[in-house]
Amino acid sequence: MRAKLALVGLEGAEDKLPAELSGGMRKRAAIARAMAFEPNLIFLDEPSAGLDPVSAAELDELILALNRGLGLTVVMVTHELESIFKVGKTCIMLDRVSRSIIARGEPNRLRSEHDDPRVRQFFNRETRVPQWQ
Repeated sequence: MRAKLALVGLEGAEDKLPAELSGGMRKRAAIARAMAFEPNLIFLDEPSAGLDPVSAAELDELILALNRGLGLTVVMVTHELESIFKVGKTCIMLDRVSRSIIARGEPNRLRSEHDDPRVRQFFNRETRVPQWQ
């Protein structure tokens, strides 16, 4: 497990209790734990939720490094647009009402080229609030 902690930048933290770790350190420890059995694939659910922007960016870099360096496939559920555009190669957008996939593709293409206005609205952070004159 020490090797996994080192991979996520937590060397020297092996004996710390969870309460002694920062939010970002806890997220990285969770990734190390997920990698304990040498998986080819890990699932991350809102990995940067609750993190400050710098820690969130560092976590994105860690995810990219694990993907590149270990060939680890990462399936990530997130609403964080910066993470989607930085980490995402293929993005799937689900519709809550129909419970179906409404978009699939590279995030930048979904933002600019998708036919469904809900998809473009999400990726461009457009509101539905009418503009008052």
